[in-house]
Amino acid sequence: MKKINSQLGFSLVELSVVIVIIGVLAAFAVPKFRDSVERSKASEAINYLSSIRTAQERYLYIESTYADDLANLDIKFPTPKYFSVGEFLAGDTGNLEDSWRLTLTRTGPSAGYGEYTITYGENGVVADESSLTDTPSINPLAN
Repeated sequence: MKKINSQLGFSLVELSVVIVIIGVLAAFAVPKFRDSVERSKASEAINYLSSIRTAQERYLYIESTYADDLANLDIKFPTPKYFSVGEFLAGDTGNLEDSWRLTLTRTGPSAGYGEYTITYGENGVVADESSLTDTPSINPLAN
């Protein structure tokens, strides 16, 4: 009779090595994935604000002033799911006739980044009023 000497399974050392490798890969991948998900949510807000800006320019062309309420704009864009929308305020000039600001605030759990804001105006993102610019890893406008 032949003696069969075959291993059935893995040794404890082999399993430990595989678990360590998976742990190291996860340590690098999870934060990048989390940043990617939060960046996509911030992109949704930027797209929303960009559409508002375009609608504000059309409103300015017709009414000779910027709108003071979203309902006055000719846009049907869904409210961002992860942000609360503020109210229109006068921009740099202090008058809605030639400048405006609108701030979105991140609501709900934000992957550990906490509450942040994105402020937009007639010239695009207002960096000094947007706390999103302080976190380049989730800022869709950062390179």
